[in-house]
Amino acid sequence: MEKNGYGQFCPVSMAAEIVCTRWTALVLRELLCGSTRFNDIRRGVPKMSPTLLSKRLKDLETAGIVTAVARTGGAMDYRLTDMGEDLRPLIMSLGNWGQRWVESRLSLRNLDPSLLMWDMRRWLNPQPLPPRRCTIQFQYPELSEANRNWWLVVEQAGDVDLCGFDPGFEIDLLVTGPLRSITAVWMGVSSITAETAARRVTIDGDPAIASAIDVWLGLSPFARQQRRVACHSPFVRPQHPPAPCGPATLPSPGSARPAAAPGRRSSGCPSARPHSPAEAARAGRPQRKSAPAPPH
Repeated sequence: MEKNGYGQFCPVSMAAEIVCTRWTALVLRELLCGSTRFNDIRRGVPKMSPTLLSKRLKDLETAGIVTAVARTGGAMDYRLTDMGEDLRPLIMSLGNWGQRWVESRLSLRNLDPSLLMWDMRRWLNPQPLPPRRCTIQFQYPELSEANRNWWLVVEQAGDVDLCGFDPGFEIDLLVTGPLRSITAVWMGVSSITAETAARRVTIDGDPAIASAIDVWLGLSPFARQQRRVACHSPFVRPQHPPAPCGPATLPSPGSARPAAAPGRRSSGCPSARPHSPAEAARAGRPQRKSAPAPPH
């Protein structure tokens, strides 16, 4: 909470003093999505300094919204109290409003591959994938070498790891395209079908995994919101708009849902060193089979 509040007895004022400080709403978003460990929360707010994150978590704890529980080894778990859980509809309503009314060019201005991939990991639906380990690589050719390649490793049990370096497994599917295009798909501004048809995105690898990408690639919880702002995006909206639905909701941690289970960690990448695609070819990895674009 800020030391210099609004000085009003209005409940809106008093609530705003707690939840409207810079970054606080995004920290609450991460907690509501099931992140409990400091490093996992930080992955969802990569541009927030660790010092400020620590302060915001402490402020939320002081306000009674978060409780810190020590784990074995001294690390802390940050869990929402009943008071904090009660903020779920507020944060979701804020996101629903942003999806409906914020013009897509503004929302696509702040592109961040690490945040996008972290969200993909969190909402990926493993059910349509083969009952074995699947490694899916996303490649953004226009980015620097350090940010160009990302891997999602889906284990047979359904756990999903996000790797910023080659995990050393055979690649089942390679998705290549501009970060802007993949972000537009994630946000519901465009679709995989539209992006592949326009040849902005290519998909190579296992045909079965490729054909099911619309199912396993979980989108933003707000993607199905009907936009009400005039859209001047260069991206094509899906030919068949989604069926009308109510406001998006974030599942409570531990609740059943087909997307990624809460609490997944991204530290399980076993590779000893990174490999470029060229190095992988020289190492004798099997050639990827071209997959047809998802059906229209």
